[in-house]
Amino acid sequence: MQTLRSAKPGETVTVVKIGGGGPVKRRIMEMGITKGVKLQVQKVAPLGDPVEVTVRGYELSLRKADAELIEVEH
Repeated sequence: MQTLRSAKPGETVTVVKIGGGGPVKRRIMEMGITKGVKLQVQKVAPLGDPVEVTVRGYELSLRKADAELIEVEH
């Protein structure tokens, strides 16, 4: 399965599953990233941290570690 971390700028992906547990998973979901939502990757920093996405009409920056927990599909 592909993670958000491996998505390229300009791609639009759909969230399939959010990994992690407890407070980490809850924090990601509170940012509006839930199963079935579409994310558009805007930018990925040169070293991969952070990843900037558009979700539900707003811009969001995610750490590389958090992006690896979000499984996506095209």
